Amino acid sequence: MDLETKVKKMGLGHEQGFGAPCLKCKDKCEGFELHFWRKICRNCKCGQEEHDILTSNEEDRKVGKLFEDTKYTTLIAKLKNDGIPMYKRNVMILTNPVPAKKNISINTVTYEWAPPVQNQTLARQYMQMLPKEKQPVAGSEGAQYRKKQLAKQLPAHDQDPSKCHELSPSEVKQMEQFVKKYKNEALGVGDVKLPGEVETSAAGKSKVKNGDRGTSAAVGAMEDKSPDQKPSQYSCYCCKQNMKEGDPAVYAERAGYDKLWHPACFVCCTCSELLVDMIYFWKNGNLYCGRHYCDSEKPRCAGCDELIFSNEYTQAEGQNWHLKHFCCFDCDCVLAGEIYVMVKDNPVCKPCYMKNHAATCQGCHNAIDPEVQRVAYNNFNWHATQECFLCSCCSKCLIGQKFMPVEGMVFCSVECKKKMMS
Repeated sequence: MDLETKVKKMGLGHEQGFGAPCLKCKDKCEGFELHFWRKICRNCKCGQEEHDILTSNEEDRKVGKLFEDTKYTTLIAKLKNDGIPMYKRNVMILTNPVPAKKNISINTVTYEWAPPVQNQTLARQYMQMLPKEKQPVAGSEGAQYRKKQLAKQLPAHDQDPSKCHELSPSEVKQMEQFVKKYKNEALGVGDVKLPGEVETSAAGKSKVKNGDRGTSAAVGAMEDKSPDQKPSQYSCYCCKQNMKEGDPAVYAERAGYDKLWHPACFVCCTCSELLVDMIYFWKNGNLYCGRHYCDSEKPRCAGCDELIFSNEYTQAEGQNWHLKHFCCFDCDCVLAGEIYVMVKDNPVCKPCYMKNHAATCQGCHNAIDPEVQRVAYNNFNWHATQECFLCSCCSKCLIGQKFMPVEGMVFCSVECKKKMMS
């Protein structure tokens, strides 16, 4: 190993999450090694969110920074030693006595996050209304799901210029203004309440106003109900189905308290994923996760995954790219003016395509150039030439002819097939 490689390896050793296992590739990945500007692993090409990188402490710092300078400062605490805001997650521990044959054992369930409500029964009801595989029980797939969504929905590089790659002073200023704007106009955290509680609260406010009906917080009918009257019907803003009486609902202050959601329906309108920790962005009558709200406001570079604040960028293959980031996914060479091939939505230069991705011809066993014609059947490929696409028995050219495929071989007739297979 030469000196340059040693220095490089040592430097990367200090990168956040270096060597962390990939939850998707398992043992196939040697461990996380951050690409120098893409947000992916150099070893397996999976994203950071697929690796077990962020500790709970680091996640709480990221969300704490998001809530800084907002009305949600009650959800954060500043560390005395460095003044960094930390997210105060509501961790819920439930203890259930379980009868056994001889004595009673205690079954403890820890939720790594739960809605910050005083009534633990309500929080428990909320959790039970989420799909089981998405409930953030410590050590479960639901906890891994929450962790992955924290990384995906709230990327640190969407709010913190220091997490971005080589921003100019002008771009830093634009980004700071953008973050300030969405904190003031779109960011919110859902409230878990029983619909009747909200209605009672709204009715109380209306009585203070000399009997006038409230307009901003009113939900459903607000008149006093006699005992024989049926309870008000509340329907979910997302699925339009009625809420069951006694079930908790999620409210979004930015949307107004005339709208409510089933816990499992409080999702991003773009990716349809549960809004992690109920952190939402409200725009034009829709709920968004942080990532997709930002995508609706700014172009995002398909190379580095960062928002683009420069006036100059390129569009290719239906995506946006920083000028310097429209590069080969395999070797990072710049592709401006070069021939490239899209492989799984990523551009690859022709040399890398031929070396790593090209189909192999069953006839001559060479890689097939992406610019030449080929014949494909199932997972088998041939150059569409007289030299390669031939009967596997008599070598008759089959271009434009009927043929019989058998396990990577092709035949011009039943006779040739029988002769070859016997």
